[in-house]
Amino acid sequence: MKQIAAEVYHIPLLPRNSINCYIIEGILIDAGIRSSFKQISTALNKVPVHAHALTHAHPDHQGASAQLCDQFELPLYCHPEEVGRMESGLVTSGYPSDKNLIARFQQKYWAGPGYKVNHTLEENDLLGNFRVIATPGHATGHISFFREKDGVLIIGDVATNMNLLTTITGLNTPPDLFTTDKETNVQSLKKLSALNPAIICFGHGPVLFNKNRTFEHFVARL
Repeated sequence: MKQIAAEVYHIPLLPRNSINCYIIEGILIDAGIRSSFKQISTALNKVPVHAHALTHAHPDHQGASAQLCDQFELPLYCHPEEVGRMESGLVTSGYPSDKNLIARFQQKYWAGPGYKVNHTLEENDLLGNFRVIATPGHATGHISFFREKDGVLIIGDVATNMNLLTTITGLNTPPDLFTTDKETNVQSLKKLSALNPAIICFGHGPVLFNKNRTFEHFVARL
């Protein structure tokens, strides 16, 4: 676990930052895969949290959510469009195909059980100083979190900062195999680019300190 800004912590869950979660102002954002429970629990014993929010309810983001919410007595937040998947546990149902081998593997081995959502989050809601940004496309109810005062952006899977096959660092759009609507996702990227974020925290790949406007140049080429 590493602190990357005031009250913002990065928790890498697999080697080379292949899957990440974060703590922002006492709120756990995302929860990796089912087997991430122990790693995240260790982090939460060092940096206490009072709530858990999801960028979206895919197997590599909600995997340990149910266990963590039970263990630490955390209320669970997500966008209304993600409630059905989160509460049913059928979290690959929004994929273009949930019948392919990878989707079936993720549902069986990565996904956590269904769990009751306590609160829903929509555009411009606030979690502390972080504003909720609706960023659909990769998932219908995908949301991001932005803190204007220092430009910290939690981007989830609207983009990745690694090639998921080679693990080489670099900005990419999320894989088509797991993305509900590619064109809508590009529009969400343009929306985030207009915020001129300074620090970008991805679900997959290392944190990007955006000093040279690398992110905006990437989005402009799409």
